[in-house]
Amino acid sequence: MFCKLALRNVRRSLRDYAVYFLTLTFGVCLFYVFNALDSQSAMEFLRAGRGSGTVEAIFRLVEVFSVFVAAVLAGLILYADRFLIRRRKRELGTYYLLGMPQGAVARLLVGETLLIGLAALASGIALGMLGSWALDRLTLSMFLAVPDSLAAFRLSLPAVGKTVLYFGGIFLLVMLLTGLSVSRSRLIDLIRGERKNEEQARRPLGESVFLFILGCTLLGTAYVLLLTRGLLRVDGIFFLMLALGTAGTFLLFRSLSGFLLRLTRGHAGYYRGLNMFVLRQWSGKVHTNCLSNTAVCLLLLLAIGVTACSAGLNDTISGAVGEDAPYDLTVLNYGRGAVYERADLAALFRGAGIDPDTAFDRMESVTVYYNDPAVTGVGEESAYAAVSLSDYNAEMAGRSLPEMEEGDLPAKTEYPLVNGPAAQGVIVVPNAMTAALEPRRQMVNINYRGDTARVDAAVREALERGGFGRGLDIQGNYRLDTYYDLMGNKLLTLYMGLYLGLTFLLTAAAVLALQQLSQASDNAVRYQLLSRLGAPEKMRRRALTAQVALAFLLPLVLGIVHAAVGMTAANAVIAQVGKVDSVRSSAVTALFLLVVYGGYFAATCLGAWRAVREAGGRESGSRPFR
Repeated sequence: MFCKLALRNVRRSLRDYAVYFLTLTFGVCLFYVFNALDSQSAMEFLRAGRGSGTVEAIFRLVEVFSVFVAAVLAGLILYADRFLIRRRKRELGTYYLLGMPQGAVARLLVGETLLIGLAALASGIALGMLGSWALDRLTLSMFLAVPDSLAAFRLSLPAVGKTVLYFGGIFLLVMLLTGLSVSRSRLIDLIRGERKNEEQARRPLGESVFLFILGCTLLGTAYVLLLTRGLLRVDGIFFLMLALGTAGTFLLFRSLSGFLLRLTRGHAGYYRGLNMFVLRQWSGKVHTNCLSNTAVCLLLLLAIGVTACSAGLNDTISGAVGEDAPYDLTVLNYGRGAVYERADLAALFRGAGIDPDTAFDRMESVTVYYNDPAVTGVGEESAYAAVSLSDYNAEMAGRSLPEMEEGDLPAKTEYPLVNGPAAQGVIVVPNAMTAALEPRRQMVNINYRGDTARVDAAVREALERGGFGRGLDIQGNYRLDTYYDLMGNKLLTLYMGLYLGLTFLLTAAAVLALQQLSQASDNAVRYQLLSRLGAPEKMRRRALTAQVALAFLLPLVLGIVHAAVGMTAANAVIAQVGKVDSVRSSAVTALFLLVVYGGYFAATCLGAWRAVREAGGRESGSRPFR
């Protein structure tokens, strides 16, 4: 009987459960997608491409972040459950009036929560499988020369088990707290629960202006500390900066409830349409709005900042491949012991079974000399080695880059001449000056021809084979090694940024949506009164949309301001390792905001208007008012 009643209640209250159910589904989907990375073809390809260390680091960070994400989603689910209980207090009180014991009502709600949880788990995991496959395809598209057989649809049983375990525990906690809450409720509280209003204390305009100025001062101080000290100095002042920013945000929202209303009264638009009604409705929830807006604003700051910074750092890492590895292979010949000895690398490769004429597109040998400041006039702190002008220009001609003139020498190189970052740089000297310098090593830069992966595998086997070079100390710096290292770091920043950014964004949007749906239900009688006073449906709908838009836009605007300052400090750190593409990172973040935040806004407007119309129909005893 209870199962049938619970199933009927869930079906009848599907509209009330819609935002709650979608939030649960998206949360389960997000959790599954990032915990199923171990089954992705991209991770398999990266691990096979000598990036296993980065892959393991990604898995470890996902495990750590998953605990944090589960805690955030647990708090969100508990908040949403309180919203649903509040929406149904009158219904629960009716059950009591009909003679149903409190324990039976508690079991009924537990059954409904169980049904919703099972449905959310099933739909979330199904959607997560599709999302995992899409993320896998997106990741594989970032790599070069990936076999088509890797882009296969896969199911991660460990991810399914972990998702069921985490969210099963969350749902059990929700069911326990729901049962306790209902069993302790009094009938009078349930019957009159929807009529409880928040008491608003009137504050003078001077007090609101003072709080507004104080909030701006605290925020300005926090901004100055962040921009002057940087993002990486974590000490006592850093936490003071966070406290000042949080307090300033709270005071701004606290002052706006009285400041904005008093400020707009003198404007003609205040009396146009239902603007006066909308502003009073918004300011009537001063305490709730202050706390929730502060929390949502900080969540949006984290969502925007993490997503934008991860996208910007991701592009910076991508651009580092060509800078740190301009050649497919750099062979370094350190000679025999400490004695320099030049080798014929082309002949050595032929002896190992590799024909340089067919396997290599170009092969340039450069002699690197010790830098003698007495000869070159350049201190060793600026450049640790030197190359001749002819060798340098030969390298630049092969890469279609500007060459140097002898009259400009000696000069430090602008472009790297070897795979891997050169910490101190190399100077270019006239050819005649090399006679006075001591040779240091031979450096041969090679670009492959044809199938890069096949040639690279053959070269590795030849260099690592015993006897290559007849006892010379020869090492190889491979572009693919640098490529896979950088791609691993790229995926690490991208995955972690998307994981946390989407979690924070989902939480912020869901909190606002649930809050506005609850307030729309509470305000239904007021909108019904507007209908009886002659306000047309279009005007009432516009007023309700404006009320929801005000709730969504205020924390978003301040969150964007916070994020802009935070991203300025973060970009200063990222710029130390490469160029920051702020336009691209901002576009990616705006897309996520539009899809997730905008989608919740649209769903909230529809749900709020539906709640108002249905409440009007119940009050009139017939159909919803129009």
